Amino acid sequence: MSVCEPTPFPLTAVLSKTLTLRGYLVHDVIRIPDWLTRAKAFILEGVEADALRPVIARTFSFEQIVEAHRYLESNEQFGKIVVTL
Repeated sequence: MSVCEPTPFPLTAVLSKTLTLRGYLVHDVIRIPDWLTRAKAFILEGVEADALRPVIARTFSFEQIVEAHRYLESNEQFGKIVVTL
């Protein structure tokens, strides 16, 4: 899937099941200490259980740092850019 394509959303299924969709901004989470604590626990547990994995767009060596910055600035990536030392 390209970054510019909309994410498919099953509106009919959601409406027929009277589901609720909620979104949170990172600023909301880090401002409220209890939310931040719960978010950290959720992330750490997910990583430890191998249920959460970062999406790596590309890996660069430290010697390729200029190329890594150019790639980042191009906005072509979907995922994280890793620079190894």
